[in-house]
Amino acid sequence: MMKCYEMFELKLNGDEPEGSWAEVDLKATFECGDEKRTVKGFYDGDGVYKIRFLPQKTGIYHWKAEGIVQAEGQEECTASKKSHGMVKAVGTHFEYEDGTKYLPFGTTIYAFAHQSENIIEQTMESLSKAPFNKIRHCIFPKHYDYNHNDPKLYPFEKDEEGKWDVHRPCLSYWTHFEDIVTRLGEMGIETDMILFHAYDRWGFAFLSMEECKVYLEYVVRRLAAYPYIWWSMANEYDIMFNHTIEDWYEFERIITEEDPYHHLLSNHNCMKLYDFSRPAVTHCCVQTIAMYKAGEWQKRYQKPVVYDECCYEGDLQHEWGNISGFEMVNRFWSACAMGAYVTHGETFLDENDVLWWAKGGKLKGESPKRIAFLKEILYDLPSYLTPWDEPIWEDFSNATEEKKDGDQEDPFFHLMNSLEGENLEIIQMKSAQFCGCCGDDVFLKYYARQCARVSSIHLPKDKDKKYRIEIIDVWNMTREILIQEASGTTELKLPGKEGIAVLATRI
Repeated sequence: MMKCYEMFELKLNGDEPEGSWAEVDLKATFECGDEKRTVKGFYDGDGVYKIRFLPQKTGIYHWKAEGIVQAEGQEECTASKKSHGMVKAVGTHFEYEDGTKYLPFGTTIYAFAHQSENIIEQTMESLSKAPFNKIRHCIFPKHYDYNHNDPKLYPFEKDEEGKWDVHRPCLSYWTHFEDIVTRLGEMGIETDMILFHAYDRWGFAFLSMEECKVYLEYVVRRLAAYPYIWWSMANEYDIMFNHTIEDWYEFERIITEEDPYHHLLSNHNCMKLYDFSRPAVTHCCVQTIAMYKAGEWQKRYQKPVVYDECCYEGDLQHEWGNISGFEMVNRFWSACAMGAYVTHGETFLDENDVLWWAKGGKLKGESPKRIAFLKEILYDLPSYLTPWDEPIWEDFSNATEEKKDGDQEDPFFHLMNSLEGENLEIIQMKSAQFCGCCGDDVFLKYYARQCARVSSIHLPKDKDKKYRIEIIDVWNMTREILIQEASGTTELKLPGKEGIAVLATRI
């Protein structure tokens, strides 16, 4: 039975392909009303060909398969009771195809799919209790510190010369990988699928462009009909030195043209940000701790901003792998308060070298439950947060020289509006307050590392707009009503400690 927003699979029997197992001549056209979509199929061994389709409306679909196997028929597509469809970028935020709100609270487990069944089961158990609804993980195995094990299966078989043969996919590997993706999806977790990376000792990072093309097209044939996947072209694309920027643009083209559903697509950096203004790129995927840039990037690109790597809670020797639990939570709040998103990571030393960021296993850090607290708060808001330029500079209007006749702008405002480049970044970093709003319904102000005992919030002055003000302790996970009814510029008495947010909700 075909269900809207759920993968539908046709199984057809035929002879084994004589040439490539990756580039078989098989496609099917699905038609329902004015919708017509053609998708490619693939060979799955033992004389079985599969064609996968993701229906996006209810009704009667007529389908016709052509190529190495020919068949036709029809299926009734009914409403799904469990799937909201793919996640799409809408403006600077995300939502499911049926319009349901989606806020990505991700985590990273790079080599998840290449571990023992015992570790995979431990990871699934941990995820069932964690707040994460997106996971970044790799198709290719990863070789790096604390991750030196060989997987049992690889994406391709080897040829007679011992080289990887992209025309001969390892079907057992792909079945295993799909099982993980499916289990995650059924838990409500999106797979942010990393297609390439440089951390390699097997040779996958050095495939030729022609081999990469075959690989990418095969991945899309097999996986594009899953509703809960994103395409992450690389982990740290800019240190894959055998590929030029034109190569990445070509990968972008291949994925976009081959994916009939146009899943989310981006590219992750090490040092140099990808060009997020490119039309095929759906969102900004950044590795940085510059959380204060979130609003600027949202305005520049008009796309969602996801801090997919902002260091890891842990105790490694590497500077990126030893931030505190509080600092991880602080970075989540800093970006999320402005309507951006953040991905968690954890790197605690382990006597068995089972570190979450590499292999999964068990979560040990203090940040996940605080991230869950933030997630609950944001999902309870009436709409998505957007950056709020709180009018704090009005406090300085009396300290500047009195305007003369004909003056159009206060000199202090003029100075602030003229800042750019280094000067703007200096004041952004110093400010260390992160503000967002849901129209005029909600205002959120996060003080991050500031330890203010007194402050103020500048709410709308309209007489018909009153707000209840809460103090939120992001570490202790408490919410306390500070003022029952407020409007305009309101003085605040704060705890004088780090990790304090103020939430003003219209009543």
